[in-house]
Amino acid sequence: MGKVLVTGAAGFIGSHLSLRLLERGDQVVGLDNLNAYYDVNLKHARLARLTGQAGFSFVRMDLADRAGMETLFQQERFDGVINLAAQAGVRYSLQNPLSYVESNLVGFVHLLEGCRHTGVKHLVFASSSSVYGANESMPFSVHQNVDHPLSLYAASKKSNELMAHTYAHLFRLPVTGLRFFTVYGPWGRPDMALFLFTRAILEGRPIDVFNAGRMRRDFTYVGDIVEGVVRVLDRIPTPDPAWSGQHPDPCSSSAPYRIYNIGNNQPVELMEYIAALEEALGRSAIKNLLPMQPGDVPATWADVDDLIRDVGFCPKTPVREGIRRFVAWYRAYHGV
Repeated sequence: MGKVLVTGAAGFIGSHLSLRLLERGDQVVGLDNLNAYYDVNLKHARLARLTGQAGFSFVRMDLADRAGMETLFQQERFDGVINLAAQAGVRYSLQNPLSYVESNLVGFVHLLEGCRHTGVKHLVFASSSSVYGANESMPFSVHQNVDHPLSLYAASKKSNELMAHTYAHLFRLPVTGLRFFTVYGPWGRPDMALFLFTRAILEGRPIDVFNAGRMRRDFTYVGDIVEGVVRVLDRIPTPDPAWSGQHPDPCSSSAPYRIYNIGNNQPVELMEYIAALEEALGRSAIKNLLPMQPGDVPATWADVDDLIRDVGFCPKTPVREGIRRFVAWYRAYHGV
């Protein structure tokens, strides 16, 4: 691709992706605001793996900084842009909704404008399985309607898809949105279940198990997410000749626009997930069974047929293997 902007480069997925792009010879400009949503030391540790590598440079900036973003795009002239920067978390959106507006809406339109005015060849952006919301038809397909989000986080990700389509239509900007399904693995976020469970089990504290464990998630290993993103980046979308306004397909368009799911396509019961973690840690969890949290959904399951057809890739890392790798990293990183 050449020169690629990766936003959220100090984040969980962004740091893994930046490494992968550097390994294959791309020039990477990593952008992150290093906010304090979770432990900033972890973000600095991820960045340390990138800093000093040939082809990598880092910019500390917030996507909501309009003037800064305009200058960055004019100076750097990116070939590709991958947007992984966002205010994440379903539950946090109930506490601090305005942060989602600033990062996920205002910041995203600054990215779209930068791409539009500097001739970026392809914008790939992270959406989320959360957009499926109240949909109960499994597996979740990109061809289904997703107009009933259950959290502001989900609504902001759905908004990104709509905003991106507008720019694809008006300015012929090639855009691809990727709906990630419950990503986990080494260097993960401390606010996510696997990190919280691991810390609590090792410290002998109870773990909070929502909906009394009656949850199913399409847990997807971070290495599979990264491989999917890289393959999609290289496949610049074109208008779909079969698309019809009379029978509109939500995942394609008469514009250069595509939406894909990236998930393991094998939903796992939460209790099975916990059992795999107990096995990897060699310890049993004390479970605190709680009701469903507002904004959560009981199950996710990705239909990845379109991803397989178009880029020839299907996530396949087994949950037990992925958890084993996470635990090995966690023990090394924290000296446990």
